[in-house]
Amino acid sequence: MRGVVMHAPGDVRVEQREDPKILHPTDAVIRLSASCVCGSDLWPYRGAEAVEEPAAMGHEYVGVVEEVGSEVRNVQPGQFVIGSFFASDNTCEICRSGYQSSCVHRELVGGAQAQYMRVPLADGTLVATSEMPSEDLIPSFLAASDVLGTGWFGAIGAQAGPGKTVAVVGDGAVGLLAVLAAKQLGAERIIAMSRHESRQSLARDFGATDIVTERGDEGVARIKELTGGLGAHSVIEAVGTQQSMLQAIGSTRAGGHVGFVGVSHDVALDGQQLFFSHVHLHGGPAPVRQYLPELIDLIFKREIDPGKVFDLALPLDEAAEAYKAMDERRAIKALLRV
Repeated sequence: MRGVVMHAPGDVRVEQREDPKILHPTDAVIRLSASCVCGSDLWPYRGAEAVEEPAAMGHEYVGVVEEVGSEVRNVQPGQFVIGSFFASDNTCEICRSGYQSSCVHRELVGGAQAQYMRVPLADGTLVATSEMPSEDLIPSFLAASDVLGTGWFGAIGAQAGPGKTVAVVGDGAVGLLAVLAAKQLGAERIIAMSRHESRQSLARDFGATDIVTERGDEGVARIKELTGGLGAHSVIEAVGTQQSMLQAIGSTRAGGHVGFVGVSHDVALDGQQLFFSHVHLHGGPAPVRQYLPELIDLIFKREIDPGKVFDLALPLDEAAEAYKAMDERRAIKALLRV
């Protein structure tokens, strides 16, 4: 089969890879309908994370089940499925509390930028749709496998809801879909922090009421100005840098909540500053599996259209261009047609 392999920073190739096989009785093999490039894929692409050896890329996926192991009961060949970037059994005590991305048996799912992939712990990881979706819904279901579920978790962690003012730090796919999530959860006012016109437009389409272009301390001051000097009730951090985390905490009012879902890189917090901020922090790798049934239902009913976050679609063989376009910020999120 054909699949994407990163050999070194900036060196992405589509190569012949071995077809995936059932290795454990709890596995499934799926034929990918679509995959995509994630913002987190850009960390190693830019050299911010080491690439020790050639790595099969991709962790966002939708497709049709081809084969299942002997112990798989919840999905069967021919079903269209969506899964998370962490495989989970969905039965352990941690999973039952809603944190499947910290399942005691969790496994990272990888190699999704390909024609086929193996999904471990298929019964707990994959969610089948009630019927084969129409082609135009596939981008939205693909978004649900990570960026929508992650933005949703950020909004939940920030306690976005009716009567709340929500600020979103980060205008990548996760930040934009956090705007959508905050709107869906009933937030009264949603402030998107973005300097890019195309992303600002999509943020407004998803429900943003205000746009703030300033960053850092200036961004914090602008949020305070818009909120009577108090700060937002809820802030979603969707970048993962020192500046974005400090901007998120500084933009939050005393007693407010920060949902942080950007993968942290070299973030260090001043303990005394945090102590006196009276800000609640909650985040981490999103338990996407918890939200998939609800998100699938909303997409099928066409109540939300998260697939609009994909502003570039390319064939799998042009994956190198998809990475380059996202790295150069010419694309918000690139979909790969398999």
